[in-house]
Amino acid sequence: KYAENMYYFSELALTLNAPESGTAPTDSRCRPDQRLMENGRWDEANAEKQRLEEKQRISRKRREAEAARATEDGTPYDPYKPLWFERKKDPVTQELEHIYKGGYWESKEKQDWTLCPDIF
Repeated sequence: KYAENMYYFSELALTLNAPESGTAPTDSRCRPDQRLMENGRWDEANAEKQRLEEKQRISRKRREAEAARATEDGTPYDPYKPLWFERKKDPVTQELEHIYKGGYWESKEKQDWTLCPDIF
């Protein structure tokens, strides 16, 4: 209702971001800054976005430091890998793509999200 008044988005566009129960806690629809923005709480949304970005920077710096330590020590370092996708070369275009490797739907069915990182 009143979709035409919501930032000129179509009704479809507005519903694409609707929360869905049972999804992974890393689902972008769970972003707290986005929910605040959608509820018109702009100042809180901006502060939350800044918090999330800083959390991401800290996480990236920690991974970079771990990689540097591993290089210095000569120990193997396993870089970050997405949970449900892997990078593979497309046989036709020869471009690297993220291909679904499985596991998400099984986790969703069991509601077992223990492998998901705390990103929010």
